[in-house]
Amino acid sequence: WRCSRPPPRPWDGERGGGPSCRARYRARRPRGLLTGVAPRLRSKVRWVLWCSFFPQAEVEETLKRIQSHKGVIATIVINAEGIPVRTTLDNSTTVQYAALLQQLVMKARSTVRDIDPQNDLTFLRIRSKKHEIMVAPDKDYLLVVVQNPCE
Repeated sequence: WRCSRPPPRPWDGERGGGPSCRARYRARRPRGLLTGVAPRLRSKVRWVLWCSFFPQAEVEETLKRIQSHKGVIATIVINAEGIPVRTTLDNSTTVQYAALLQQLVMKARSTVRDIDPQNDLTFLRIRSKKHEIMVAPDKDYLLVVVQNPCE
């Protein structure tokens, strides 16, 4: 979905979904605020990126909350084409992270699917001496958090 277009509603249209379909649709919508960086990041990434459901200020607030965690150096949101959409880093560093992590995630996802075709990559964590890079891949976006590993 694009932010400028409202999401499709399965209860509209010719199928005649009715109230039970509407209830199922609401049950699938993500709820709650993003409170943790690592364990809950993957399960809440859609909440951050579905800006058509939530006001833009709320998305910005959530990204600021991630950024305010101890040790977090940067947050980057990358679209499906590998283009950074939001970032807290300078332009050249962001472009470098976006290009390299997009390739790495595609390769990791391909490897996971080669091992088991019914499986998919849900989270990628890279820890080095200087930084820890956490990537939450989604269908349309990647959410990248860079932090100090010792904090």
